[in-house]
Amino acid sequence: MNANSRLTALTRIGFATRGLLYIVIALLILRTGRAEDPSGAIEYLGQGGGQVLLGVIAAGLTAYGIWRLADAALDIERHGADRKGMLERVGAGVSGAIHLLLAWQSVQLMRGAALSGDGTQESARTAMQLPGGWALVLIGAAVLCVLGVVQLAKAVKGSFLRYLAPAIARQQWVQWSGRAGYAARGLVFLISGYLLARAGIEEQASQAGGMARVLSWLTNPFDLIVGVGLFAFGLFSLVEARYRQLHDVPVDGAIRRATSWR
Repeated sequence: MNANSRLTALTRIGFATRGLLYIVIALLILRTGRAEDPSGAIEYLGQGGGQVLLGVIAAGLTAYGIWRLADAALDIERHGADRKGMLERVGAGVSGAIHLLLAWQSVQLMRGAALSGDGTQESARTAMQLPGGWALVLIGAAVLCVLGVVQLAKAVKGSFLRYLAPAIARQQWVQWSGRAGYAARGLVFLISGYLLARAGIEEQASQAGGMARVLSWLTNPFDLIVGVGLFAFGLFSLVEARYRQLHDVPVDGAIRRATSWR
């Protein structure tokens, strides 16, 4: 197996890891009312599964993050050069960076380090310490809202199905798990953007927050509805782990070019 194939195989583990994290987040909010984000889900799994599980999570998320960044840079998923394609590539880049951060947090947990609090809130606090930081926070809020709209558009159009093997993409339960999942993620992004915008306007970083803050902010039954959607997204991610049609990242070519410069 060459480097291209190894990265693709690990990327499938990354899809499965993403699915596991969303299922854990959903079950925690549905069964116990406990609001967590992917970082909290990793910490929860690490407590029960130990170093081996954290190592698998770190490897899968690293490969997934690299694959998403490569998609943003090289358009390996054939998004195209129009505005829609460019937005998808930007989203891929943001997703790649986030999942590499989650992989790093998994490694930190393996080393026994404690994770910091809400990343969105911490970023807002850091930004507000800069001159004109409130404007940076509002820009971040606008980005989150755009990402939320993109997720909702995917839920309506079902465009995510084009990446799956045709036979599985025709399954009704797959279609609806994807639609419900992307809709729930879209709502989370939009609400997170709203909270971040309010934090920027009021210049209070404590108002900001990511998924955990959104789930705790929502009242019953809306938190449970979003939780069901996140569970559906977890199931859909597991489907992607097996049936998504992945294009290889040209790792071998990059290695050959790098070694030829020596």
